[in-house]
Amino acid sequence: MLWRWTSILQRHGVSTLRIRHSVFKVHPSVSEALAENKPVVALESTIITHGMPYPHNLNTAKEVEAIVRAQGSTPATVGILNGRVHVGLSEEDLDFLSRGSGLLKVSRRDLAYAVSKGLSGGTTVSGTMIAAHRVGISVFVTGGIGGVHRNGESTMDISADLTELGRTPIAVVSAGVKSILDIGRTLEFLETHGVCVATFGRSRHFPAFFTPHSGFASPYNVANSQEAAELIDSASCLGLQSGLLVAVPIPKEHAAQGQEIEDAVQAAMKEASMKDIRGKDVTPFILQRVSELTQGRSLQANMALILNNAKVGSQIACALSDLRRRRRAPEIPPPQKERSTVRFPLQLGQTNPGSVFQSFGGVGRNIADCLSRLGDAPLFISAVGTDSHSDAFLGYCKHMNTSAVAKLREQRTATYCVMITKTGELSMGLGDMDIHQQITTQYVSHFEEELSSAQLVVLDGNIPVSTVCYVCSVAKKHAVPVWFEPTDVDKAIKPFLSESWKALTYTSPNLMELCAMNQALGLLTPDGAILAVLEAVLHCAASLSRPLLEHLRCVVVTLGSLGVLLCGEHEEGGVRVQPGIRSALRKGRLCAVHYPAVSIPPEDIVNVSGAGDSLAAGLIAGILQGQDADICVRMGLLAARLSLSSPHPVAPSLCPDTVSPQGVRSVAWPTPTFLWMDHVGSQ
Repeated sequence: MLWRWTSILQRHGVSTLRIRHSVFKVHPSVSEALAENKPVVALESTIITHGMPYPHNLNTAKEVEAIVRAQGSTPATVGILNGRVHVGLSEEDLDFLSRGSGLLKVSRRDLAYAVSKGLSGGTTVSGTMIAAHRVGISVFVTGGIGGVHRNGESTMDISADLTELGRTPIAVVSAGVKSILDIGRTLEFLETHGVCVATFGRSRHFPAFFTPHSGFASPYNVANSQEAAELIDSASCLGLQSGLLVAVPIPKEHAAQGQEIEDAVQAAMKEASMKDIRGKDVTPFILQRVSELTQGRSLQANMALILNNAKVGSQIACALSDLRRRRRAPEIPPPQKERSTVRFPLQLGQTNPGSVFQSFGGVGRNIADCLSRLGDAPLFISAVGTDSHSDAFLGYCKHMNTSAVAKLREQRTATYCVMITKTGELSMGLGDMDIHQQITTQYVSHFEEELSSAQLVVLDGNIPVSTVCYVCSVAKKHAVPVWFEPTDVDKAIKPFLSESWKALTYTSPNLMELCAMNQALGLLTPDGAILAVLEAVLHCAASLSRPLLEHLRCVVVTLGSLGVLLCGEHEEGGVRVQPGIRSALRKGRLCAVHYPAVSIPPEDIVNVSGAGDSLAAGLIAGILQGQDADICVRMGLLAARLSLSSPHPVAPSLCPDTVSPQGVRSVAWPTPTFLWMDHVGSQ
């Protein structure tokens, strides 16, 4: 699929976009954990399909997932089912892979073939690394990785696991490599490819699967899960595009049994040499002989070792999640915030003079506030705690319908303390917003009747993924239009982690959020930084909006000081914004219309935090009134201008008279610019 502005994008250094259906399917439990920045652990599936006989393979897979959950992480077992890469498997999926015959062993080399042919199989270390990194998982647990085979300098028999570690930035937690491999050359190969190797614990001894001592040393060690998390986070912050290996020695209680198995490995290797068994036949022969020589004890030790790795890896994932959560700066204004205006650079460790001002915000609350002031009566569904903040919040919002706001005991009302510079920009913030997770499917389902009969539903990106999916399913069932308001890059992807996005009618992302939406769908996005050239920015935004318009009515791209780009089906005078009947076949030509921002003197800008929400609310108000796109967008721009010049996210002066179709028509507006796309569904 090509766009008419391809040459313009290339002239400004933006890669042409290509559309393809996503081959990745992320389990809801995994997608929700990732969206909420909770710990997730990736697990391979060749241990299920090729590593153990049934039912040991299925039991081990379930035990590993149970251990991951017990440590506070979400398991994401990766497998290929009917040509789609599943990240996170259901019990039915696990059972299918454990019993299946003729399943592929899928490494990097095999992924494209398996997908193109619609095949099924288990992913190796390298295949799992690719899938895990693709969806944003940082920690992957396995038994042992592949390596350089003995005589590998002649045969070039080197596992793809090693090259994948050199080019995919993910932490692999394993028990080192099996002693049947050339461990010295394996470590040399990893060093050459820039892979950081660290033994887990106080020692630097590099483990060899069943034995904690291989005779070789790791370059480094990490004493505990916290140190391991700091190592992983540092690699991520540096932007290194290589992985790292955390080698976990076999637990002490299994070391004696491990030594017995290691002796059997050495005996089997000698036997293979005497029988002149070579190449790809060596490994299966040795594994079979070891099982025979140990009377099956090698399988038990193998399971114990994998379970231990899962425990350690999960603890590392939890420590990494905690580390990033502590460091992560809040990116959204919640229902209540306190702000200090600082007149000079902030000095840490001492008192800074400034003026303190309290206001009430939050994306969903702001939009409900705006719509209430513009003459609508939206039902605001949310949650507050039982504290003084909730009393102040509910008192301030008396003009709104807050009957669906839950007041929860032993919960804190979301609060955001932020320091704003004299130019209105964020200097530093501190957010306490855990209560958002209490807006659950169970609670929202109490209002299913109201949702199913609504004229329009607005979704705030802060709510849990499961709640987003539930609301989208209700809206789709009852043909209710849905407006999705993303709140930051991480939360913008929530509907796009499943088929829920196809139930959306409108969304209003900025350019970075729009990129994230495309990436969640498995689509290519522009290379390099967002361009400063207006022409390139507009065409880039239109290109990124195009895939979403296969199901959405409109995409409203907010461009800050550059204004708004409204993308959708063309009708006389602009873009068609009225929802219409979803099932009706659209035959009109797609277009994008750029509306420059309303000019406002810099000295009049007091606060930028609620401008985007006010823009969305003004536009929604116009849609509810049945206005055309031109009027709707300009109502939004007027509401945003009022917000910018007010200390409150939503200007108290906002009312039907200040933002109305009549008021819009009385303003001299710059002429909007049209960009044309192809017809819906054309190739």
